[in-house]
Amino acid sequence: MSETGYPWPIETTRLDNGLRVVVSEDRTAPVVAVNLWYDVGSRHEPPGQTGFAHLFEHLMFEGSVNVAKTEHMRLVQGAGGSLNATTNPDRTNYFETMPAEHLATALWLEADRMGALVPALTQETLDNQREVVKNERRQRYDNVPYGDAWLRLLPLLYPPGHPYHHATIGSMEDLNAAGLATFQDFHSTYYAPNNAVLTVVGDTDAAEVFALAQRYFGALAPRPDIPPAPDGRQVAGTGVPARETVTGEVPAARIYLAHRTHPFGTRGYDVVTVLATILGSGRGSRLYQRLADGARLAQPDLVGAYGVDLAHAPAPLIVTATTRPGVDAARLEAAMAEVVDEIATGGVTAAELERAHALLTTAWWRQLATVDGRADTLGRYATQFGDPARAGDRLPSWLSVSADEIAAVAAEVLAPADRVTLTYLPEVAQ
Repeated sequence: MSETGYPWPIETTRLDNGLRVVVSEDRTAPVVAVNLWYDVGSRHEPPGQTGFAHLFEHLMFEGSVNVAKTEHMRLVQGAGGSLNATTNPDRTNYFETMPAEHLATALWLEADRMGALVPALTQETLDNQREVVKNERRQRYDNVPYGDAWLRLLPLLYPPGHPYHHATIGSMEDLNAAGLATFQDFHSTYYAPNNAVLTVVGDTDAAEVFALAQRYFGALAPRPDIPPAPDGRQVAGTGVPARETVTGEVPAARIYLAHRTHPFGTRGYDVVTVLATILGSGRGSRLYQRLADGARLAQPDLVGAYGVDLAHAPAPLIVTATTRPGVDAARLEAAMAEVVDEIATGGVTAAELERAHALLTTAWWRQLATVDGRADTLGRYATQFGDPARAGDRLPSWLSVSADEIAAVAAEVLAPADRVTLTYLPEVAQ
């Protein structure tokens, strides 16, 4: 293994029911991270069931046949552990970090809610969590300045019927319309051992984890007919820029420029990652130097660029900036577009490339500095690419990106004709 790869051991097995188990031993501290990736996110949701994957992130903490409501959280935290869950378009992820002597408890809890949630799911629990999701939408999206930007960008980037057309929060109408049996069927369909990857990193070894996985998960039946997610890798460019302007309760004008690029995990997306770092990461980035420090059009802490790591479609590169007081939104947008277009026509400097490589190296090792960060990374690569060891390829790939590659990819994916522009304007006082 190269020094820029993944330097910890990785051992894997697959149970007879299809559950993939990944173990990476690290005896540095007496803790273990347990991470379960289910291959279900918003891109898997059929029409009329948007928001289901995210709602189950909540329902999975509401009890099962053997564990009462809130008991899962109480058992983990009472043992000195921490836990959480997240949902994105590609997957739903549940994780705990525990003292190593409580590894068996964490695995039993995860196996129990994989196999024994549906019989305990009640209409009352479902209705309660639907209201929780509605409140989450209000607090995170609807009642926050610029909070619905992602909800607006996705339909502009991906056409109707595309698996990434809608956000994970989903449609409140869909959530309200579905009955209990529909939700039970969703869990039975996707929360199966052959649709999951269990990763354990920390103060344990493969023999112990494999034995515990067999004990707690081994009797769970696989699902033979898990429906495949729709194919979203091909998105035809329209040749016509897409644009939306929103006037609302925002403190200043903000502009988002977005482009579809390459799927996460490909060489093209690695190049885009370096490109985004050059464009918009920190005070040394081109956007900051030109728009915040130079022309003083953008607020210093509100300018940047980033890729969104979507693995099954051309992933977006998003550039954003917020106007300083007195700056016209159209002027800032023109300046942003000029910086982006210059990358495609003029390339990047050696100094910019060196800086980007250094920033990405720091970010990569920060991600891998904790057992929970490593468990999540290995789970991702096992789920999305079939091999956790491919995680070791990511940093070397970033570091091998050249200025010529950046110029070529920028010219390919940053064409103004396929640009998405989302503008927020403050309401004018009457």
